[in-house]
Formats: sequence, structure tokens, C-alpha cells
Amino acid sequence: MSHPLTPAVATDIIIRPRSRPDQLVLVQRRNPPHGLALPGGFVDLGERVEQAAVREALEETGLKVQLQTLLGVYSDPNRDPRGHTVSVVFIADADGEPRAGDDAGGIRIVDPADTTLELVFDHASILADYRRFARTGHMPRLRL
Repeated sequence: MSHPLTPAVATDIIIRPRSRPDQLVLVQRRNPPHGLALPGGFVDLGERVEQAAVREALEETGLKVQLQTLLGVYSDPNRDPRGHTVSVVFIADADGEPRAGDDAGGIRIVDPADTTLELVFDHASILADYRRFARTGHMPRLRL
């Protein structure tokens, strides 16, 4: 049986440190595309997206996260310069101090209201949706 060509599936995590709930954890990417990004990565075959989010957060930041809610699914074919990737984005809380691991070259704790951050992929748009969600409690609107 032939399999259709489909986008890659990834997950990204908006991590709120419990010690600084008004801040977020970002990673400095070690691999292209270089820049600041939400922690995240590809879902392994046989893995649930929730498991992938928890695994990727631990690998990249050293934090054991507790997923709180699904922010949204981001599927613009141009969101990732490496190819069509669909990302399932979660909001999570975590205890402890993050440390860079895996393909994260560094960690930054940032104010989510800082719109001057130079983020890779579509992460600026994701953070805009997060800010709207944090302010209103409403999930992002669908973009058709």
C-alpha cells in the first residue's frame, strides 16, 4: 500500500516557569535556522503529540513540564523553511532552572510582551496568539 506524502508533525511548547509566571522560556537554536525559538521538535513515529511535547521540553531545556492546554495547531506550509511542518502548540508550566540541551545552544527567559524578539519559524505569530489568550482567555482565531 502506498503512503501519501504528508507534512512533518512537530510540537512547540510555551513554557511558563512557576517561579516567574510572567516570563517564558525560549531556546537559542544550535542548528539552522538559527535564532530564538519556542522549545520543540518533531513527533517520533508511535508517539503521541503530548508525549513529544514533554520529551522535547526536557531534552531542550532540562525542565519537566506539566502541559496545561493546547494553544493551537499551526500549519502554514511556509512556517518552516526546511519544509511543510504542522506544529501542535501547548502551554505548559515548569519548576526549576532551565538549561540548554540537545539542539538548544542557549536558553533565554523573556517577557512574552516583548515584540522585538527576533524569532524563527512562525513563533512571533504563535506568541501573539499566546498574548491574546493570556489577556482574554480565548483561543486563537482560525486563519483561513
